[in-house]
Amino acid sequence: MNIAPTSTHNKALGYILWIFGFTGAHRFYFGKPATGILWFCTAGLFLIGWIVDLFLIPGMDRKADARYTSGPYEYSTAWILLTFLGIFGVHRFYQGKWISGLLYLISGGGFLIGVVYDFCTLNSQLDELNRKS
Repeated sequence: MNIAPTSTHNKALGYILWIFGFTGAHRFYFGKPATGILWFCTAGLFLIGWIVDLFLIPGMDRKADARYTSGPYEYSTAWILLTFLGIFGVHRFYQGKWISGLLYLISGGGFLIGVVYDFCTLNSQLDELNRKS
């Protein structure tokens, strides 16, 4: 009997982030930081990759659900907080990382370096916290 993994990522949020897909936002969300950076630097792989991703999102969602552990920390909530309030460190406060949250708050997300770092590693950070819980 094959048991389906618990959903950690939200396909609808993936499509919302796809609207800004030329920035790679949906790729970062589904745990693909290398191609997220590529999409960011090339405007969604010259918009061609961005359009193709419209059809690839269901598969990216399934792979993210299989790869990451569900738990008390919601991936979608953390990603919304990072995307819209990352420079204030709200996503760090959500994870219980109060010291780095305060540092982000007073430094504009670590002068944006911390925000970029978190775009590349947020799924791993949440996975680690959920595995500890």
